Amino acid sequence: MTLVKLLLSPGAKVVLFVTALLPFAWLVYGVATDNLGANPAEYLIRSTGDWTLRFLCITLSVTPLRVISGTPALARFRRMLGLFVYFYVVLHLLSYSWFDMGFDVADIAKDIAKRPFILVGFTAFLLLTPLAATSFNRAVKAIGAKRWQALHKLVYVIAGLGILHFFWMRAGKQDFAEVAVYAAILALLLGWRAVQWLRKRAAPRASDPPRFPVRG
Repeated sequence: MTLVKLLLSPGAKVVLFVTALLPFAWLVYGVATDNLGANPAEYLIRSTGDWTLRFLCITLSVTPLRVISGTPALARFRRMLGLFVYFYVVLHLLSYSWFDMGFDVADIAKDIAKRPFILVGFTAFLLLTPLAATSFNRAVKAIGAKRWQALHKLVYVIAGLGILHFFWMRAGKQDFAEVAVYAAILALLLGWRAVQWLRKRAAPRASDPPRFPVRG
């Protein structure tokens, strides 16, 4: 069976769904067996944040991989991967709200306003919410393809906010090695899109009149 046939098979999405849930299953197992280290709360908050960034990178890599490899079938996984970005960011927010703040809404609001890195992360979550809510075919039809595409370009802003959130979080410990890795990956993925956009803008359209050299 060829790669394309494998990607188009009904079971491919099931495999992806189960694989994407493995980090969550590992965290649940860690909680159940008390195997998350000396500070389980911090481990859960950090791990869910890391997996949010990882799935964001994976989601943004689908289009470049599809174009470069000439495998259009990869596009069918992009929406599911995007929803897993939202799934893990919700877990990240819940872990912070529960273990750090005890679900005290007033304290959470004060903390968001007081600490810039939390404000940036919460802003990214708010921007990601309408993307998750409109990641269905009915939503595309309801708001129109052009508006839908424009809305989902917010993912680039969200990626920048996610890196800034991670950077400020690590600034206290002066530990930027992991931040640099994620920043480099996202810069590469967004840079590829910028190059494609510039090429598309520079390419002559079929409706454009032919250009002839001016003779003196």
